[in-house]
Amino acid sequence: MAKLNDKNILLVHPLGYQVDAAANDISRKANIMPPLGLASIAACLDAAGFSSFILDCYAHPDADGRLLELLREHRPGLIGFSCTTASFHDSVRLAGLAKQELPEIRTAFGGAHVSALQEKVLDFSPLIDYAVIGEGEQTMIELAQLAGETPRDIGGVVWHDSDGAIVNNGYRSDALILDELPFPAYEKLAGYPDAYKLPIFNYPKAPNTSCISSRGCPYSCSYCDRSVFQRSFRFNSAEYLYAHLEYLKNRFGIRHINFYDDQFTFQRKRVEQFCRMMIDKPLGMTFNCAVRAEHVDRELLQLMKAAGCWMVSLGIESGDEQLLAQHRQNANLDLLADTIRTIKACGIRTKGLLMMGLPGESELSIRRSMDYVYSLPIDDFNLAKFTPFPGSPIYENIHELGSFDEDWPKMDCMHFQFVPHGMEQEQLEKLFIEFYKNHFKRNRVLLGYVSMLWKSPDSWRRFIASAGQFLRFAVSNKRYGS
Repeated sequence: MAKLNDKNILLVHPLGYQVDAAANDISRKANIMPPLGLASIAACLDAAGFSSFILDCYAHPDADGRLLELLREHRPGLIGFSCTTASFHDSVRLAGLAKQELPEIRTAFGGAHVSALQEKVLDFSPLIDYAVIGEGEQTMIELAQLAGETPRDIGGVVWHDSDGAIVNNGYRSDALILDELPFPAYEKLAGYPDAYKLPIFNYPKAPNTSCISSRGCPYSCSYCDRSVFQRSFRFNSAEYLYAHLEYLKNRFGIRHINFYDDQFTFQRKRVEQFCRMMIDKPLGMTFNCAVRAEHVDRELLQLMKAAGCWMVSLGIESGDEQLLAQHRQNANLDLLADTIRTIKACGIRTKGLLMMGLPGESELSIRRSMDYVYSLPIDDFNLAKFTPFPGSPIYENIHELGSFDEDWPKMDCMHFQFVPHGMEQEQLEKLFIEFYKNHFKRNRVLLGYVSMLWKSPDSWRRFIASAGQFLRFAVSNKRYGS
C-alpha cells in the first residue's frame, strides 16, 4: 500500500445531517455561507509549504464519494473537520470513512463545539486523534509538521499520550495578528462564488459572499459561545480590509459583501477609515454588517451609507426588557428602537435578529417581542429557536431552567430542544409560526419585499425558483428530513 503524503492536508466542512434531506432543506435554499475558517487555514497551510484541499459537504451535499476520491488521489497525512454542535456526529462518521480508506491518517477536529467540550471530544470517539481548541491556523500547521512525533509542545491541542491518557495542552498563548494572515483560499472552494448564497433579500447584487474582518467579542451574553476566541477582540486594519475587498472583486467578480463579524463597528476608527477609502477609491461594491446599538450613531451610519452599506443587522433577541436584562448587558430597548429608526432614516435596510424560548420566556414576553418588532421600521428579521450551546454561560445550569433534550444533530436553532419552565414545546411552535405570519401580513413589510423586485432582483429569482418550499415552510416551519 502506498504511503501517506504528509505534505497533503484535507479539510472538511460536514453537511451535518442525512444527504437525502439536503435538497429540501429550506435553510440551505436561503443561505449557503462559505467555510471561511477552513479557507483561512488552507491559505496558511499553503503558505507554510503544504498542499491543502477543501471538501465542503454543505455546499455539495452528496460528497461521500468525493471524499473517497480525494483520499485516494492525494493520500493526505492529516484530515481536519470543522464542527458545529449539529454537525459533530456527521464529522465523526466522515472520519470513520477516512480511517477505513487510509487507516494511518490522522484526524483533527476543531470549531466551536470542540473548543467548548475539549477533553469530552476525545472521549466521544476513538476516531478523533486531536481536538484543536481556539484558532486553528498555526495549530494545524504544527500538527502537519509532526511527522510521527507527539504534539506535546503544540498549544491548542487535546490528545492521547502513549498510555491512552488525555492530555490538554491548553489554549495557545500567541494570538494571531490578523493583518499578517493571507486572504482565505476561496479558490479551493468548489464552485466559488456561485455555489454560495447570502440570505434572500439580504443583498442587492450577485455574485456576493461573506467576509470576516474581526475575531471575538468583548461582551458576555448568556447565550453566546466564546470558546474559540474567548473574550478577546482583534480586527483587520482598514487598509487590509480594503485590499481584501479589492481582491475579491478583481479575482472573483464579487459585488456585495456580508461582514460576518459579531461587532463590525466596535472599533470605530478603523470603520471610519475603511468607509473613507471606499468613498475615495470606489470599488463598486456594497456591504452588510452587524452592529450593537451602543456602537453606531447617525454620523457613522451616514458615512457607512456613503461607502456602500446596504443593510445593518442588530441583535434584538427579545422585546421584553426584563427578560433581555437576564441574558445580555445594556438591555435598553429604547436605545435599540432609536438606533433602528436612525438606520432606516439614513437609507439603510434594517434586519432584526431575535430568539424565542430563552430561559425565563413566557407567552407574555413573546407577545411583547411581537409588539416591539411590529412597532419598528424593520425590513427583515430572523427568529431563531433558542439553543443552549456548549461553551455558552447559560449551558452550565441549563437543566435547572427548563427541559433540555441535548440531541446534538438537532441543535441547529431550527428546533426547540430547550423548553423553559412554564411553557410547552407545542405552545412555542405555535407562537413561532404566529410571529412570522404576522410579520409578513403587514402592508409595509409586503411593500418592502415588492421593492426588492428592482433592489434585489436575484433574490426574487431565487425565491420564485423555490417558492413551493418557502411557502410550505411559512405554513409548517418544520425542517424537512428532521
